Amino acid sequence: MLRIINSSETKAVRALLQARQSRLEESLSKARRILEDVRREGDRALIRYTRRFDGVDLRKTGFTVSRDEIRRAARVVPKAVAWALRVAARNIRAAARRQLPRPWLATNGGGVEIGQLVRPLERVVCYVPGGRFPLPSTVLMSVIPAQVAGVREVLITSPRPAPAVLVAADLLGVKEIYRLGGAQAIAAFAYGTESVPRVDKIVGPGNRYVAAAKRLVAGVCGIDFVAGPTELVVVGSRGRPDWIAADLVAQAEHDPDAVAIFITSSRRLALEVRGAAQAVLRELGLPVAEKALADHGGIILTRSLREAVGLVNSIAPEHLTLLEGAVGLLDQVESAGSIFLGGSSAVAAGDYASGSNHILPTSGGARLRGGLSAADFVKTISVQQLSRRGLSRLRRAIVTLAGAEGLRAHAHSVETRFKSNGPTP
Repeated sequence: MLRIINSSETKAVRALLQARQSRLEESLSKARRILEDVRREGDRALIRYTRRFDGVDLRKTGFTVSRDEIRRAARVVPKAVAWALRVAARNIRAAARRQLPRPWLATNGGGVEIGQLVRPLERVVCYVPGGRFPLPSTVLMSVIPAQVAGVREVLITSPRPAPAVLVAADLLGVKEIYRLGGAQAIAAFAYGTESVPRVDKIVGPGNRYVAAAKRLVAGVCGIDFVAGPTELVVVGSRGRPDWIAADLVAQAEHDPDAVAIFITSSRRLALEVRGAAQAVLRELGLPVAEKALADHGGIILTRSLREAVGLVNSIAPEHLTLLEGAVGLLDQVESAGSIFLGGSSAVAAGDYASGSNHILPTSGGARLRGGLSAADFVKTISVQQLSRRGLSRLRRAIVTLAGAEGLRAHAHSVETRFKSNGPTP
């Protein structure tokens, strides 16, 4: 049952917000051991861990999915699912095209030009969780931005990939799908093994062992971010209680550690939403969602919606819904992964088909960045060209700063260009 807490009960509010912290620290030692084994033993460790954790013998199945498996998957996945994937892919691709940084060149005074090149990464892997539910939508959300960015080689890895995942990957033209999961998959692509190539970047959500492994390899290869349990915060004092409850329950069904919080200044609406959530749970029979709401869910009663925004900014939630009466507070929101405005903006729309990416920062990560985008798959390279006149204009400033830092050779490298002996290039 959703607890109702007054915002003045600071200890209770703090306990509710702290409940969203993942058990990542507990997973680091186990993930570190797996990483070291894979780094040292390569394929042998992958075969051992995949058999232990996923019940798959890679010696029999091979490390990658065959074309025959993909063809069989296409026969069992309903045509309606394939159609829905195409609709979602079109919208995700359109949004991703707008996210790319642009190259530019500008004059910074006479004889000095500076600019920016944009270059894609060479090879990335998109991690698609196995778990209780197949997630073909995560294939779209991770692969499409990489393709839009121009990444030459986009790989997928997933423990026991479901038919819908294989169909989504094939729809996007992904050539290599690995049947690896967990911390061992992260290790394989970070370090490379006999059968698995090393990549420039690993993206995509996973369980706490995947998150721990990504944190540990972040200095070896790029990652998107370290994600914990999924989160939703809904804010407002007017709205349909059944719609609000439906979104809270939908978020909670992901994981028993999922976080779902409603912040409102209306006690009446709070009670109605709590009752509506209980009705949804009875109707759909969702034990995982029921546990998540009991352990990590809650309703916070505030004195005003302005106070609610302060709580939102301290939480920095993965998903944030501002109901109709709260949409005007959008300008005051400083940190959130993805924002949904108004009662009709179901969070599930962003999960699947609106075009916005659903791979988002959690556990306060939205204070530092937004969700996955095409910009995550490119690098920007500065470029500059100075004429002799341009260098002359900056000569005094460069030499002065080099002297202030005690870097005499830096100053000399500029001064030598103005010595009279030798031809000027």
